[in-house]
Amino acid sequence: MFSRKVITELRNWATTDHRKPLILRGARQVGKTTAVEIFSKDFDQYVYLNLEKYEDANIFSRNLSTEELIEAIYFFKNISGSEGRTLLFIDEIQNSPQAMAQMRYLYESAKDIHVISAGSLLERVMEPDKPAFPVGRVQYLFMYPLTFEEFLSATGEEKAAAYYHQIPSPEFARPKLIKLFHKYTLVGGMPEIVEKHTQKADLVSLSEVYEGLLTSFQEDVGKYARNAAMAHVINHAIASAPLEAGKRVKFSGFGSSNYKSREMGEALRTLERAMIVYLLYPSTATEPPIRPDLKKSPRLQFLDTGLINYVAGLQEFFFKSTDLHAFYQGLLAEHIVGQELLAADLKTSRKPTFWVREKKQSNAEVDFIVQSGRYIFPVEVKAGKTGTLRSLHQFVERSNHPFAIRLWAGPLEKIEAFTPTGKPYTLLNLPYFLAGKIQDYIAWLME
Repeated sequence: MFSRKVITELRNWATTDHRKPLILRGARQVGKTTAVEIFSKDFDQYVYLNLEKYEDANIFSRNLSTEELIEAIYFFKNISGSEGRTLLFIDEIQNSPQAMAQMRYLYESAKDIHVISAGSLLERVMEPDKPAFPVGRVQYLFMYPLTFEEFLSATGEEKAAAYYHQIPSPEFARPKLIKLFHKYTLVGGMPEIVEKHTQKADLVSLSEVYEGLLTSFQEDVGKYARNAAMAHVINHAIASAPLEAGKRVKFSGFGSSNYKSREMGEALRTLERAMIVYLLYPSTATEPPIRPDLKKSPRLQFLDTGLINYVAGLQEFFFKSTDLHAFYQGLLAEHIVGQELLAADLKTSRKPTFWVREKKQSNAEVDFIVQSGRYIFPVEVKAGKTGTLRSLHQFVERSNHPFAIRLWAGPLEKIEAFTPTGKPYTLLNLPYFLAGKIQDYIAWLME
């Protein structure tokens, strides 16, 4: 049971005035239940309900008042209910529409109890007639696979973690941090995989766990799809998504299929709501706010880079390369950076964005754009010399500030450079293991 960043957010939530019931969102197997169990140690009493179990779900089907409901929960769980601070965790809440509806009344009538619920929410996603959580009566936190920061802690690399957090990170620590980041990219951040990895499991034994995770996603779809036809489409989307990850995709014919745009779009958006895939849309903005253009083709982000490696059979290449950008067309380096950026914000469902300029004779695409204050910063995941940054230069020439960021395998450094038209700008070169710290380094750069 390794600690996660979300536990700090849970502790902040627990001490907030006018606290609302919390919905912990995340795909299956990202560690939601374990995180709440660790957090529960802060309380005098911990009440756990799993609504996949009939006896737990049945408590909510009795049309009880909120006060009676709380009494019933304490009674069936053989808890006194009067022994200090209490945490009530309702797991797999999507299995009970009554429980979902009760969240508003728990906010109004049970303010002395800390209430968290979690679940994949696939049923509600795929069946629009299911009730949603009451708007304004709950708040959300989002969970993802382990970040690189969490991976360092989970694998006992505390000294490396200290240098990771030091700003600027010292150059002497870069080779080891790069090596550890490669391992993180190879293994991924799914908790069960990381746990097996810390037990010195080899890739062959890890294969069974990867396969089990993918199978669990497929089984969810078969159980919850609104009809058999859509189950087939979503199953195809799950099977194909790891091989399409990191690329800009079109819905029609996705994954070399005969499926049409409408049905495949529905399938991918369903998986996005389940937080298994993410559709990252481009923007043409060079000044805030960043507005994704939903009319343009999105780039596909999959749940976890380690799962991509398993499906695509890429693991052996990690032992032959010192630069993530050097194989698989550079897509893997961009994907793991996207995974780090996505998990940097646990309070919103905001997704990373990339920049495009699409003209008949002059297209450009910057891997990511990041807003900080009144500026939008271009972020390229590249190898090579500064002169090869054509798309980044096009952004800089249109930008209202002279700063840009490159993530690469080289050292951390600031370079004074010029675009092809002669505009001066400062290029911040960051080792790509620092992707999750990019906001901190933007602040450092601006100082």
